[in-house]
Amino acid sequence: MSRIKRGMMTKKRHKRVLKAAKGFWGQRGNIFRRAAETLRRAMAFAFVGRKLKKRDMRSLFITRVSAAAKARGMKYNTLIHGLKLKHVELDRKMLSQIAIFDSAAFDSVVALAKK
Repeated sequence: MSRIKRGMMTKKRHKRVLKAAKGFWGQRGNIFRRAAETLRRAMAFAFVGRKLKKRDMRSLFITRVSAAAKARGMKYNTLIHGLKLKHVELDRKMLSQIAIFDSAAFDSVVALAKK
């Protein structure tokens, strides 16, 4: 039975990891083992960072809607509760966009939630 040499795939994998680790400091950028472990760690942080970004953006939307509601004499939680009771399916992002760019529409949303 013939023998299979695996050097080609190993070199390909090493090149892919080292290309992704380009710019890392010291051995982390040019030694495969160090680069691979640093890259795994970087990918884990990147994954967590994407989740944190979503959380931060939601917090920003809530702050914007709260400020707009307060300017119209209504609390944020009262506004959201009123919209839920009226079965209005606007999420926080859309509410914040309406509050910033279309104040007349936001006034009507607040009036709907007050009923």
